[in-house]
This record gives sequence, structure tokens and C-alpha cells, in this order.
Amino acid sequence: MTSNPYRIVSGALRLDVRLTPKGGRDRVDGVGTLADGRCVVLARVSAPPDKGAANRALERLIADWLDVARSSVRIVTGDTARIKTLSVEVGDDVLSAAVAGLPRTG
Repeated sequence: MTSNPYRIVSGALRLDVRLTPKGGRDRVDGVGTLADGRCVVLARVSAPPDKGAANRALERLIADWLDVARSSVRIVTGDTARIKTLSVEVGDDVLSAAVAGLPRTG
């Protein structure tokens, strides 16, 4: 299906992520392909999936990974699912740098 885990929508980066909560430590493991062919960023956080703790940890992790303000990252779909879409609201110059830093597949 898609060969990249991201797309640009209305001046924002949309990033598809597969999250593993209680994964030992907070880190981005790379890029993987789901059974349906979608490409996603593989991420794990140490926080449990309780009361949004894992989601907040994921938002912090992605902000740090992309070197953007934590307030610019938010989950837009998949709040209670393992597969999530995050929106990264940044300016065009920062957006270009963020996209350039993401791993490309295919």
C-alpha cells in the first residue's frame, strides 16, 4: 500500500505509528510493514496503556525523535488502539527537515 509511514496533510506531518506500551524503554525501533501493507514507525514506551499514559509518552517520544516542540505532536486517530496516526504541526522549514530525517522504505 504505502511505502512511507508519513504524509503531508494541510501543512502538517501525519505519521503512522505502531505502539508497544510497557515495552521496557522509550524508543523508536524503526519502520515496519503491517499485514495490510501499510508502512508504520515502530515505537515502544515504558508507560502502561492506562489513563492515556502510553499516549502521552508516545507524543513526547516522537517530539524528541523529530526534534520539535512537544506541544506540536498529538494523536489524531487510534487513541485506544496500537496503530495510531499522529499529527506534527510545524512550520514549512521545520517540516522539511523533519521529513528529511525520517527513514524511507521501498
